[in-house]
Amino acid sequence: MSTKPVIITCAITGGIHTPTMSQYLPITPNEIANHAVDAANAGASIIHLHARDPENGKPTSDAATFMEFLPAIKERCDAVLNLSTGGSPGMSVEERLQAALLTKPEMASLNMGSMNFGLYPLLQKHTNWQYEWEPKFLEMTRDFIFKNTFKDIETILAKLGDDCGTRFEFECYDVSHLYNLAHFVDRGLIKPPFFVQTIFGLLGGIGADTENLAHMRRIALKLFGDDHEWSVLAAGRFQMPFATTAATMGGNVRVGLEDNLSISKGVLAKNNAEQVKKITQILQELSLDIATPSQARERLGLKGSDNTSI
Repeated sequence: MSTKPVIITCAITGGIHTPTMSQYLPITPNEIANHAVDAANAGASIIHLHARDPENGKPTSDAATFMEFLPAIKERCDAVLNLSTGGSPGMSVEERLQAALLTKPEMASLNMGSMNFGLYPLLQKHTNWQYEWEPKFLEMTRDFIFKNTFKDIETILAKLGDDCGTRFEFECYDVSHLYNLAHFVDRGLIKPPFFVQTIFGLLGGIGADTENLAHMRRIALKLFGDDHEWSVLAAGRFQMPFATTAATMGGNVRVGLEDNLSISKGVLAKNNAEQVKKITQILQELSLDIATPSQARERLGLKGSDNTSI
């Protein structure tokens, strides 16, 4: 078991779940800011952020909407602010980069490949939708490919990484994504330390099976050795078991309502801080320490919040 403090990332709202699925999903800028600060106070050193239209909860790439909550979060806590460049199904690369290019954050997510991204099974869970866009959005993913080609990744690395000094949460949804990351490392376009987020349980990516967890860990170690920080997130009910297992294997963890709306079986989480508190308690009972934002910044080679445009 690793003796390094565990870096906890909390993904506040995401671009997958819809308002009908949980009354507690943060929608407005004020709600997103409050959830983020509470999660940071509960122990999250990195806050992963998307934006939503405050009128109907639909995911949005509008940079002005991001700026309605980013300065408030920065003012109220010291957590690393990590902006999504994955956005939501249906957004172009240009749309997904809008807010990050404006704000030049310390960290941004970067999906390491194109993939099927199936959310349509969630249609089976509800019949009365709060907003007309929700079922259409989910059904669209039956015939949808999330696009991040090698050229797209090169563009994001250059515009956001080289030009803005932003470092990345490399989101790897399958083993091939680890090899895609290694390809860019071999070309010298990405330099250590790497923050490798391995993702399990999304339809179109690698399944939430502990054998897959162990395999992804082995391949990441084979490809990147000590040059990377490994983190794990798993969708839905697999969130806490996978986070716990990953931490015992020396990894870092991600929780949050983007990945899982529940706090326990059949019980919706009322806020993101509940999930952070739960994983923090589990980690502490395993005699693991929790990383502070300053420790996360040092280990990930981040530029510091004062060097952003937030």
